[in-house]
Amino acid sequence: AGCEPFAEDKWKKIRIGEITFRIAKPCSRCVIPNIDPETAEKSAEPNRTLSSFRRRDNKIFFGQNVIADNQGKLELGMSIEILE
Repeated sequence: AGCEPFAEDKWKKIRIGEITFRIAKPCSRCVIPNIDPETAEKSAEPNRTLSSFRRRDNKIFFGQNVIADNQGKLELGMSIEILE
């Protein structure tokens, strides 16, 4: 909350709790999220929707890959502090 959509594309370093993360690169999406885990049925979604506005170099991007600089505990609902 409090950020523009896809603001993470511009981040370089964040902290969640006591853990600092460096933003490594955008995350290209595979087709696994399009498969229903209970039925194994394939669907075009969510990649079809993402490809309409998050496509670059023939890949679909959503989220970021990060590298942790230290260890710590993550819990659901923790805030993200943008450092750079």
